[in-house]
Amino acid sequence: MPIDPRLFCAVDFGTSNSAIAVPTADAGMALVALEAGQVTMPTAVFYRVEGLAGHEPPERIYGRAALAAYLEGQEGRLMRSMKSILGSTLADQSTDVGEGRAVRYRDVIAGYLQRLKTLAEERTGAPLERAVLGRPVFFVDGDPQRDAQAQQALEDAARACGLTEISFQFEPIAAALDFEQTTDHEALVLVADIGGGTSDFSLVRVGPRRRDRLDRRDDILANHGVHIAGTDFDRQVELAAILPACGYRALGPTRADGAPPREVPSRVYFDLATWHLINTVYTPPRRAELQRMKGFYGQPEHHRRLMQVVDERLGHALLTRAEDAKIAVAEGGSASIDLALLAPGLQVPFDATRALEALDADLDRIAQAVDVTLQMAGVSPEAVEVVYFTGGSTGFAPLTRRIGQRLPAARAVHGDRNASVANGLGVHARRLFR
Repeated sequence: MPIDPRLFCAVDFGTSNSAIAVPTADAGMALVALEAGQVTMPTAVFYRVEGLAGHEPPERIYGRAALAAYLEGQEGRLMRSMKSILGSTLADQSTDVGEGRAVRYRDVIAGYLQRLKTLAEERTGAPLERAVLGRPVFFVDGDPQRDAQAQQALEDAARACGLTEISFQFEPIAAALDFEQTTDHEALVLVADIGGGTSDFSLVRVGPRRRDRLDRRDDILANHGVHIAGTDFDRQVELAAILPACGYRALGPTRADGAPPREVPSRVYFDLATWHLINTVYTPPRRAELQRMKGFYGQPEHHRRLMQVVDERLGHALLTRAEDAKIAVAEGGSASIDLALLAPGLQVPFDATRALEALDADLDRIAQAVDVTLQMAGVSPEAVEVVYFTGGSTGFAPLTRRIGQRLPAARAVHGDRNASVANGLGVHARRLFR
């Protein structure tokens, strides 16, 4: 009895955006429209507790609607970049979402995957049981045990929403499969998949004679990656341009012994600039600790603003402003970051020069990962014919230029920044489950 081809899917669960692909009647694969005709959806969930009574569970809102609910000031808890939790100690913990209600981080991820699956099943008209899931080359740098735990946690979340047969594919390999659909000759390609959470590189042989092979292990010369990408860029932008207004790297009061004043403690600022750690700053013990630090600040205004951020839960709003400024610069412009929520009329200019100053070390580490990938494969930079860019962060031209400079003979090809991986996962799923 033939297997219903609709019973499988391909899931790109991304740090910043996600997508899901399903089979089509013409033996192809198509991305599902997830909201307002968009085939990608921000990896975000808002747990709304406004107006709830008793033990009524919070309402879950996803994607762009989740971001809008948060920015509108609705009562609840925003979760973003949940993929970053995989492989960390947070994965097994619970977190408060408001009004004394708590959810497990694993359940947040499972709920988001369930939302993708439900929307896909509305498209297919049949339940989905089998899936290919994308994964970065490394969930966790330099720790194979935690990396394996991260993949297992993602698999557990997928099984919790009803998927029973699960296969994984590296995200940069999926991008290579997407590129391969467009080429008419053999080529050695370096895939640069730089998204929200990781920068992954794969050196792959592609071509029309290879594209129908299910087992492509012989064509993959090397995989390498680093856990630095778009959300790290957001962090650096916020630390450089926004959080100094709240005392980051500020000095303490003049000391009686004439010694130079000390810099104020910085941990809280790093937490406020990291998507999945922001809410840890809002707990009562942490707030009390920060309140006791008032005497550490040479300028009382800095401490007042920091406490305002904590008390009014402005962390996500500030990091969103950093992300918006990063995007504006990436698109060739500049930004005036509006910080009126901290002080009337407060604006901070941000341009390409400041962006490069803030991001230089991260960009270098990403570019150096290219060198490691080539060394692992025993391939010279001159042998690479194409560098295929995908992932949202490849829209930042200084980064792609820095990578391209290491590959003097390579032709730069830019795929769909948000959909190439999902499309490639769909190609792999079709071959695997057909």
